[in-house]
Amino acid sequence: MTKNLTTGSVFKNIFFFSLPYFLSYFLQTLYGMADLFIIGQFEGATSITAVSIGSQVMHMLTVMIVGLAMGTTVTIAQAVGAEDKLRVRHAVGTTAVLFFGVSLVLAFVLIFARGWIAAVMETPTEAVAGTEAYLLICFLGIPLITAYNIIASIFRGLGDAKSPMYFVAVACVFNIVLDCIFMGALAMGPAGAAWGTVISQAVSVVLALVFIKSGRAGIALSRADVQPDFAVLRRILRIGIPVSLQDGFIQIAFLVITVIANMRGLTDAAAVGIVEKVISFIFLVPSSMLSTVSALGAQNIGAGKVGRVQQTLWYVLGMTVSFGIVVACITQYTAYDIVALFTYDTAVIVAGEGYLQGYIFDCIFAGVHFCFSGYFCACGRSEISFLHNVVSIVTARIPLVYLASLWYPLTLFPMGLATATGSLVSILICISAFLILRYRGNPAFACARSGGDAG
Repeated sequence: MTKNLTTGSVFKNIFFFSLPYFLSYFLQTLYGMADLFIIGQFEGATSITAVSIGSQVMHMLTVMIVGLAMGTTVTIAQAVGAEDKLRVRHAVGTTAVLFFGVSLVLAFVLIFARGWIAAVMETPTEAVAGTEAYLLICFLGIPLITAYNIIASIFRGLGDAKSPMYFVAVACVFNIVLDCIFMGALAMGPAGAAWGTVISQAVSVVLALVFIKSGRAGIALSRADVQPDFAVLRRILRIGIPVSLQDGFIQIAFLVITVIANMRGLTDAAAVGIVEKVISFIFLVPSSMLSTVSALGAQNIGAGKVGRVQQTLWYVLGMTVSFGIVVACITQYTAYDIVALFTYDTAVIVAGEGYLQGYIFDCIFAGVHFCFSGYFCACGRSEISFLHNVVSIVTARIPLVYLASLWYPLTLFPMGLATATGSLVSILICISAFLILRYRGNPAFACARSGGDAG
C-alpha cells in the first residue's frame, strides 16, 4: 500500500492524497457533530453544554496526540522517499512503543483529574454531572483513541490516505447508530454520547489491526522492530513535540474562549459549543491541506526533490484561501439555519448565529498559516509552527476575545470576529520565517533556486 508521491503531477498527488484525508477528517468530525445533533433532539441546553465541553476537552487531547504523531508521519514519509525500508520499520516499531506508554499514562492521570477539569472549564452547575460522566468514559477509552490515530499516521506516512478513511467510515456508522440507541432509546444522556464514541473507536482499531495482519498494508514487522530505536525516537519527538504543544496551545485558547462564554451564561455556553463543532467541520479543508503538505513534502525531501515541495505549498495555499473566501461569504446568509440544525432553542440559535458570522472569517486566514505549518513540518522545522501559534494566542486571540466579551455583552459576533486576529499574526510570522530561512540558504527552503521536477 506504500505510495510514491515524489513523481508525476504535483497537483494530482495533492488531490488524490488530500481527498481521502479530508473524507477521513470529515467522518471523524461527524463523531462529535452527531453527538451534539442527536442529544439536541432529545434533551435541552444542559446536556448540550455537557457534551460540547466534554468533547472539546477530548478534541484537545486527540489533536495533541495527532500532533505528536506528525513526527511519525514525517519520519516515515522521508524514509519512504529515500527508499529506506529499514528506517520505515524502525519508525513504525518505535511509534508503537512510544504511544502505548503515552496513552496509558494519560488515561490514568486524567481519570482522576476529571472533576478538576470540569471546574477549570467553568462548567455551569447544571452541566457538571453530565460533563464528568462524559469525560470519565472517554478517558477510559484513551488507549483506543490513541491507537486509531497512530495507525492512521503510519498509513499516511506510507502515502496511503485511503485505508484510514475506510476504517473511520465504518466506525462513524457505528457511532451514529449507538448514539441513537444510547441517547434516544436508552436516554443515557452525555454518558451515552461518550460510550458511542469509545466503542466506535474500538471498532476502527480492530479493523485496522485485521488489515495489517492480513499483509495487505505493506507493514511487515519483526520482534526486533517493535522496540525503541533511540535515534528514530529523537527524530519523532523533535518534530512531533513542537506540533503537539502548538496544537495543545491552540485548543487551550479555544477552551479559554469556552470558559469566557460559560461565564456569560448557559445560552451563550451552548451557542459557542455548537459553533465550535461547526467550525471544526469547516476547518477540515485547511487541516487536510496541512497534513497533505507535510506528507507529500516529507517524501519529496527524502527523495531530494525539494523543488516539488514549494510547488505543493503554492497549490494548497491557492486551494485553501479560495475555499475560505467562498465559505465565509455563504455563511453570512446561512448562519441561523446552520445553528438551528443542532437545537430548537431560539435564544441559543440567535446567539450562535452572531458568533458563527464573525468566527467564519478565520477560515480564510487560518488556512494560510495551516499550509505554512505543514511545510515547516515537512522540512523538519516544526518549532516555527509552535512559535507562531503561541505568539498569536498570547498577543491577539485570547486578549481580544476577552475584551470583546466585556465590551459587547449582548452579542457574540465581536467575540467570533476577534478569533481571526490571531491568525493574522500567525501569517505575518510564517511569511517572515519562510523568507528568512529561504534566503539564508537552508536547502529545504531554497526550493525556488534548486529546481526539481514539476508536475
